[in-house]
Amino acid sequence: MTTPAANPAQGGEKELLQVSLSALEHYAYCPRQCGLILLEDAFTDDAATIRGTHLHQRVDTPGNKGRATVRTLHALPVWHDGHGLTGICDTVELHADGRILPVEHKSGRYIPAGPADIQAAAQAICLEAMFHHPVPEAAIFSATDRRRHLIPVDTALRNRVIETTHAVRALLETSHLPKPAADNRCRRCSMATDCMPKVLAGTHRYTQALNALYSPTDPQDTDA
Repeated sequence: MTTPAANPAQGGEKELLQVSLSALEHYAYCPRQCGLILLEDAFTDDAATIRGTHLHQRVDTPGNKGRATVRTLHALPVWHDGHGLTGICDTVELHADGRILPVEHKSGRYIPAGPADIQAAAQAICLEAMFHHPVPEAAIFSATDRRRHLIPVDTALRNRVIETTHAVRALLETSHLPKPAADNRCRRCSMATDCMPKVLAGTHRYTQALNALYSPTDPQDTDA
């Protein structure tokens, strides 16, 4: 599911590199986390990620169910050729009044305007293209909160989706691993051990050690 895009520099066409919907959330949370997953195939589980895996095992079985005026689809593959997006929706509700509602399931507590909003909005954008029908809302079900959180897929959020998509694609094209954040996000990240944020952050101590490693400290040590 790749889309040819015009390349003025070469006068030809090139394939638009696909970006997964899950990568959007990872990048929005921490670009380095996204880079470790996509570029180095690194991922470490902790209690939170295991809870999330168990939650998705219950909702990611492909199929559909009908009740009253709502038809529910599970593990629905979605894509958007124009934006080069692809992924799977946990749940998509098709209502009798024509409303289409993607529902993203998360094990943790919902954070308003957080990274999960970008992933859910990207699902809505994909569904709009596939069904040729407006999808003005998306939902995030938080297992911790035990309720849904409806989010409006407005212009501002759509722009965040597109900007994050471009950033992830640039990451894949350059294969450049972003710098570590080394902030409060690292305490909640299962990949902190692989990332080594405190060691690799651009701190004064690290810069000094790097300069000492690659720079001669005594001119007499160099050949004349």
